[in-house]
Amino acid sequence: MTRPLRSNFPRGSYLWSVRNAHWRALGIPEEDCEKPKIAVVNSSSELAACFSHLDRVAVEVKAAIRAAGGVPFEIRTAAPSDFITGAGARGAYMLGARDLVTNDIEVAVEGAQLDGMVCLTSCDKTVPGQLMAAARLNIPTLLVPCGYQPSGEYRGKHMDIEEVFIGAMHAVTGHLPVEELVGMSREAIRGPGVCSGLGTANSMHIVCEALGMALPGSAPVAALSSKMMADVRAAGTRIVQMVWDDLKPRDILTPGAFANAVRVVLSVGGSLNTAKHLQAVSTEGECGVDVYGLFESLGPTTPVLAGVRPIGEHSIEAFEAAGGCRALMKQLAPLLDTGALTVTGAAVADNLRGVEVADAEVIRPIDRPVAPHPAIVLLRGNLAPESGLIKTGIAPRKVRSFTGPAASGPRTRPSRR
Repeated sequence: MTRPLRSNFPRGSYLWSVRNAHWRALGIPEEDCEKPKIAVVNSSSELAACFSHLDRVAVEVKAAIRAAGGVPFEIRTAAPSDFITGAGARGAYMLGARDLVTNDIEVAVEGAQLDGMVCLTSCDKTVPGQLMAAARLNIPTLLVPCGYQPSGEYRGKHMDIEEVFIGAMHAVTGHLPVEELVGMSREAIRGPGVCSGLGTANSMHIVCEALGMALPGSAPVAALSSKMMADVRAAGTRIVQMVWDDLKPRDILTPGAFANAVRVVLSVGGSLNTAKHLQAVSTEGECGVDVYGLFESLGPTTPVLAGVRPIGEHSIEAFEAAGGCRALMKQLAPLLDTGALTVTGAAVADNLRGVEVADAEVIRPIDRPVAPHPAIVLLRGNLAPESGLIKTGIAPRKVRSFTGPAASGPRTRPSRR
């Protein structure tokens, strides 16, 4: 199947001629200039382990796109890492960097009128930035989760970056010797990829699949594993057909898709940041979905089915081995909109057909949850008139209360001089 491509200009026109001159100089033959032109969105960086492997991933994606009859063009964006680039301006660069990623993509992809995108997702802010760009530009787009980092061991115990983060707080308060923290930090990360555990990065990778914007079974995944690289090649092949089919993000980002994503986040007690990122995606795509309202309305009826660190005791590796997001959605199927369309061109129900959960202790069935109550709760009250989100955890609850004076008077920011 073929159709007119927006990237193809009349032969001999100004735009065709100057573009052809540039691309010929890059070794692209004239006949290839009529094929689907696919952006490979790469946030590679040597500043953080989260992004250090993406150049190798891009090579595989581009080869698969060429083999499928497309022409790949690798483009770069900002690569914000909370643990590295969050050091400046007291962390103020981070959320702005998410929007910068979206704008970086728009400038390159919309400016060049490319036909589709494969986005290599990695650390916390690049994933929503790429989803926001997909929703804004509304051209065929596929997101590829690029995996979590291997963790280490320290003094005979599992050690990852989350433990280092927590340990740093204990060191600041004098409850952990600094040399102990140094030892932990040396062993926590053994290779590239995002933070292990269900922080914002892995939560957003799972969100991509739950929304239908990533291939089924692709999240979470160990970085550079054979499974991840197979998914990468499959994505390169699939995006070319998506262009010919004109399957666009706004066909996929329906209210049902957002509800599915919220259900999945709730069922694993994922990152609270997913709420604001999903709301931003809805806004960019003019989807009209109130994501915070979904957390409020779906929370009471969504049991926690997997307790992955930091909310539970299971590792991200165990969650992947049990079947990951696809197995979780299989367990959640009675609560999902299984008619929602996905990047496969099929509905959620079709993607879940035949899926089995490899370990029902790690990913529980609905009738035997880890916790029957929501792990994320939206609060309303005089201290948060526009609402607020909290993570309640999955341990048996006790009645909690606090009595004390509220802060009053104007709050001033310390001088930066």
